[in-house]
Amino acid sequence: MAASRVRWRWWVLPGAALAVWAVAHTGRGGTAPDAAPRPAATSSTGSSAGSSTTPDTAPSATPGGGTTAPQPAGAYDPADCAAAVRRYATAAGIHPQLLMAILYNESYKPHDPALERAWQRYKPDAAFGVANMHRAAFDEVKRGRAFADRKWQELPDDRDLAVEAAAWYLHDLDRQLPARPAGHTRDELLALGYNAGAGNMRAFAHGTPPGAQAQSYLDRLHENWAQAGRAVSR
Repeated sequence: MAASRVRWRWWVLPGAALAVWAVAHTGRGGTAPDAAPRPAATSSTGSSAGSSTTPDTAPSATPGGGTTAPQPAGAYDPADCAAAVRRYATAAGIHPQLLMAILYNESYKPHDPALERAWQRYKPDAAFGVANMHRAAFDEVKRGRAFADRKWQELPDDRDLAVEAAAWYLHDLDRQLPARPAGHTRDELLALGYNAGAGNMRAFAHGTPPGAQAQSYLDRLHENWAQAGRAVSR
């Protein structure tokens, strides 16, 4: 489910990854593969759900059938997912504005299915979908849920599934917070947990200050908060 150094990597992809993406879009030589190689269980240094970093090192390392149609590269707008955000946030008992603001935070990279898969072939531990979720986080959050039979590899193609998984991941994070967290609002801590992992979130909730990268994620959440509110109010 966002370090600045990750952003430039998406625009300076290795030649091989770009070639795969170009082939998928021009139709020459076949299409992108339906499934990517199994990534490592650990998280990448980019933004996504399922991080396992610690506050003393890198606090901000980066958590049902879809009806939100994928769009061409460059055309993604998190507001297009507003209906899914309202539906799944309500079902998971979290604030729709929080979930939408996280989607805005996670929109720093192109969310085109072929490009995501091309990048994942170069970087196997990359996250998938509009909510930037790692395989381990997805496999954990889907247990016992309505989407338990879905696969992580489906996230790039199914934005509703990505939103649903993110909503329930935030729900599960919320259950790990103390009744009266210190220093931050509950929504702020959930966003930090989505970005930095549950362990870091619990540390922040007990007074450990976020590091520079986690604070940057939180600052962007604040910047995106108003437009997220407008998006879910449509």
